[in-house]
Order: sequence, then structure tokens, then C-alpha cells
Amino acid sequence: MGELPVEERLAEFFKQEKYRDLIARAVLSNRRSVPVDFGDLLVFDSEFANSLLESPDKGLPILNAALNEQVRIEFPDQTTRRYVARVRNLPETLSIRSIRAQHLRKLVSVDGIVVRASSVRPMLVRATYRCRYCGKLYSVERQRPPPRCESPRCADKRPSFEFLEEDSEYVDFQLIGLQEKPEELPPGQLPRTIEVSLTEDLVDTVAPGDRVTVCGVVRAISDAREQSAGPLRLRIEGISVETRGKEMESLAITPQEEREFLRMASQPGFYETLIESIAPSIQGHTHIKEAILLALVGSRQKVFPDGVRVRGDIHLLLVGDPGTAKSTLLLYAAQIAPRGVYTTGRGSTAAGLTAAVIREQGGGMVLEAGATVLADMGVCVVDEIDKMRPEDRVAMHEVMANQTVSIAKGGIVATLNARCSILAAANPELGRYDPYRPFNENVNLPVTLLSRFDLIFVLRDEPNPEMDRRISSHMLELHMHGRAPESKALPPETLKKYIAFAKRFTPVLSREAAEELQRFYLQMRSVYERTSTVAITARQLESLVRLAEARARALLRDVVTKEDAEVAIRLMKRSLSEVGIDVETGKPDIDVIMSGKPRSVREKLTLVIDTIRKLEQAHGYADDAALRQELEGKGLTKAEIDRILNRMISEGRIYSPKPGAYRVT
Repeated sequence: MGELPVEERLAEFFKQEKYRDLIARAVLSNRRSVPVDFGDLLVFDSEFANSLLESPDKGLPILNAALNEQVRIEFPDQTTRRYVARVRNLPETLSIRSIRAQHLRKLVSVDGIVVRASSVRPMLVRATYRCRYCGKLYSVERQRPPPRCESPRCADKRPSFEFLEEDSEYVDFQLIGLQEKPEELPPGQLPRTIEVSLTEDLVDTVAPGDRVTVCGVVRAISDAREQSAGPLRLRIEGISVETRGKEMESLAITPQEEREFLRMASQPGFYETLIESIAPSIQGHTHIKEAILLALVGSRQKVFPDGVRVRGDIHLLLVGDPGTAKSTLLLYAAQIAPRGVYTTGRGSTAAGLTAAVIREQGGGMVLEAGATVLADMGVCVVDEIDKMRPEDRVAMHEVMANQTVSIAKGGIVATLNARCSILAAANPELGRYDPYRPFNENVNLPVTLLSRFDLIFVLRDEPNPEMDRRISSHMLELHMHGRAPESKALPPETLKKYIAFAKRFTPVLSREAAEELQRFYLQMRSVYERTSTVAITARQLESLVRLAEARARALLRDVVTKEDAEVAIRLMKRSLSEVGIDVETGKPDIDVIMSGKPRSVREKLTLVIDTIRKLEQAHGYADDAALRQELEGKGLTKAEIDRILNRMISEGRIYSPKPGAYRVT
């Protein structure tokens, strides 16, 4: 095929049935882009394909001309419309940090996450000027007028041109920021970002948070504000943009692997193997590994006919003593998730977790996606969430409840998707977890945040001879041989693909599973009649449904069985037994998490306030000695009275008009 001129050879390329179909589809759907697979070009004409990589400025116009010639043959009425060949699927994909000066004016392909997108603006591609003396028109591919008029009448006159806006040609133009993917980042390195320019129908095809593959030409751009010949900025002139989707298409799962996964899921005992595969180097914590597995798999988001959305992602909080492997478990979860973002509370701000509004070089404001937006359809791990500043932690509320990020700053009002599971860890406020104090007093987290977690587990470091022997043997074996002894765990890459495959399933609650969950819910609600405490709320019932669906997903099933419901109930009972307990009475009380005050504490607070009010009505204030005497007569100890009075003063419920006196605010 090398004898024919390249234009004629490429005309034959677009006559293939595949590209005739693509051209017809583009014309009928009123699109101007026709995707061209580089692999097809390589098979058809390897000489031209290789020259396209090296000299795209020469090759792309030839390719576009051949495409437009074929369009005119197929559709004679399309004479004025110009079509563009969008080359994609290059043989090699570069990382953003590997782009160098040697790639200038070459065709490259890069992967990354869109972190910001500017507004769409018109860009002048062909300017029309008219001579003010003779009226001659000039059409130039630049914004500056010609140096002089070519007419003999204007030879001795000073050049003067008028710009004709209505006769000039414009295209839509947008700049996006492309950042390296977190999972591909070298250890200890900051993520690099490169600008990508999009034109015509490529604008507004991607949004912050999308994972994309960009094919384009590397350019060197000078900053208009810098007059000196300093270093230039690299920018990719986008030829094609492929969104890798919010799902896990980037993980290529072959039909053979799918069959193998279905075979594995049908084997008895495979669920235990899956649990063991979560951080196999850590001994014990089986129930926490199981909860992490279910959080990684998740359940489906539901949209009811009235438009109400119910999240399918499972939020998990681990609270525990130092050295109980909380951070290791969460870090493993971020690595094994098909899309995981890891951050810490100490190094995160509200803008870093959600989205920031920054000023671009042109003076406009653009959105830059934060951790939860980048983790959309994945997992966001927040270690040491208790170390965050309270004003920054508030940003998590909307993400956890509505799974969106709403921004109204700098003239930008936008809502971004943040459909991710939150896996968080916190340390006890006093260093070690005190089982004799309520959960909310052990953890420096507001109840508004705690109530949004589906499962909360407490990890306590208690000496136990048998457990200590097993853990020490396991750790020493790891250090000696570099692996866990006799482990049946799946390799990390296999587990990652398995979780991505499991997310394709959308299990539905069976009648038996629904009845089992309802029985447990009603049984826990009936505790109120005996103890006057609320053991469970409707929020926990929704969590049970999510957990049951996630277990069915983990085993690649389309129906949630009674067994799945029983596993969800077991995990919920474990969580409630560690957290939702009134430590003074030993009775289940979900208000420990929901309101921060169990019933026993609320009763004592009410007793103290009523007593202060009674003394205040009699004497104008409550005397400290008289108040303590009356409260001790009603069964409160001196330590309890001190604690309650200090707490009520700090909360602003009572105040001291003078030493030794109290009044209700």
C-alpha cells in the first residue's frame, strides 16, 4: 500500500465498514467527532501511524481531510460542516510526571483525574481584518493584523486595519487540570498536575472527579505576563478524551476471570476466605475485617418514585487504643479498593476534603475537587478524624448523609457528587478507652457525625495470655519469613478485581430476609417498654439493609437471603454492644450516639436543673451547700454532683452570679 499517496491511502481507511458506521452515527446525531482507534491505523498503514506519533501537526490535517472527503461522499449535503478525527487508544500511556521537553509536538496519551475545569470561553481561530483605506479583506490564523496592506494604493500609507468580529471564526475553549491518580503516586511524592486544553465538542465532556485518558499534542505555552524569555509551561492540546467512568472499567476483568470468580463464590467457606484476605498480615479483628469487606463492596443506591435518594455506601468508624492496627487496616482498605483515597484528619481541611474554589490565571474562579469528590464511587479513608478542627469536620456531614458536596463561594454555586464510603479511625480522648465512661465521653467527635456511621467498633488493648501468644507468634513469623503462615488469603490484585466485579451485582431483598430484619428491629424497639431507653432507630434499620445487600454482593448473588440478614444483625449487635450501651445501667441506649446523653444521664441532669429552679424560686438563687444536701438526699454521690455541675456550666445551662451560688440561664 506504500505506492499510493498518503491521502489516497487514508481515503480507503475511512471506507471500511466500521468507520462508515461511525461517520453515519456522527452525522445523524449531529456530532462533529469521529473516534479513530490508533490500533486500526497501525494495522492499515503502520508507516503513517508511526509518523502521526512523531509529527501530529502534519499527520492530523491529512487524517481530517480524508475523513471529510469520505463524509462528503456518503452525505453530499454536509459540504460546509467540518468533521474531526479523534485519535484514541495509543499503544503507550505516559504518566504525567514523565512528560518532558522531548515530547514537545508529539502525540501522547496520559491518564489522570480531572481536578478542575474552567468555564467555556470562545477562542479566535481565524481573524478577519479590513483595510481602512482600500477596504481589502484579510483572513489570518492569528489575532494580530497583517503587517501592511498589499494594495498598491496603500503602499505609502501607515497600515490601519479594522477587526471584523462577525466574519471571524471562533471555537469553544476550555482548560482542565489533570492530576496523577493517587494509586500511581510514588511514595512520598506530591501529585503532579498538567493543563489540558479542550476545544469544540470536547468542552464540558468531563467534570472534576472524573478519571480520564487524554490523547493530545504536547505544547509549550508562554505566560503572557512574563515578557522575559524564561521557562515555558507544558500543556496538552486535547485531541480526544475518554472518561474511564465512575465505575471500575479501568480494571480489565476477562470473561475467564469472571467465570473463576463465580466458581469461587459458590464454594462453601469462601466468605471466610474473603474476610481473611483483608489485611492478612494482621491477626484477629475478624468482625472488623468483615465490616471493611462489606464497606468496600457496598450496596446499591436507591432512588424512590418521589425523588428521594437512599445511599448505598456503608460508613465505618474504628475507635481504639494505640497499637491496635486501626491505621494499618484502613490503609489496606484504601489500597485494595478499586478507587481509594487516603487522608488524615491532621492534614485535612474542609476544602481539601470536599472542594476548593481557586482563582485561575485569567482571573476567573474554578472548582478544584477534594478527597471525597475524587473518591466518588469508591472509598475515602480518613485516619485520625478526631484530630480535625471542628470547623473542618462539619464538611463531612453533607458527604456522609447526602453524598454530595455543595459549594457557594466566589460566585460559584455548584453541587458535586461524593458517592463514597467513609472509613474513619479515631483515638480515645484520654489515650486509652475507658469502658466505665459513655462512648461519647471517650471520643472527641460530635454526635451529629457519630450518628451517620453505620457501624462503630471499639478496639481495646487488653492483656489476654492466649491472644497475646497468638499475636506475638504471628508477628514474629511475619518478620522471619515475610508472609503469614498457611494463609488462604487471595492475592491483593485478585481481591481488588473481585470487589470490582462484585459491585456489578444489584441484589434485591427477599421476603425471608426482610422479615428477619423486621423481627430484630421490632425486638430491639420493644426494649423501650421495659427499660424506657431507645435501643435502635430507623437509621439502624437502613444500615441493616445495606449490610445485608453488601454480603449478598460479596458472594455474587442477586437475592439477599435470610443468612445475609443474620450476618448484618450479628455485626449490628456487636457494634451496639460496644457503643450503644448506657454504662451506668448496662441497658442498650442508642441515644448515647444519637444525642450524646444516655437516659440515666438525662434523668440526673433533669433532677439537678429542677432542684436549682426550686431553690431559685425560694431564695433567688441556689446555694451550693443547700443544693448538694438536697441532691445527696435524692441518691446522687458527691463525685456525680461535681461532674454534672461542671458539665452544665461548660454547656451554658447554668451560671454562677456569685461564688457558691447557681442560677439557670
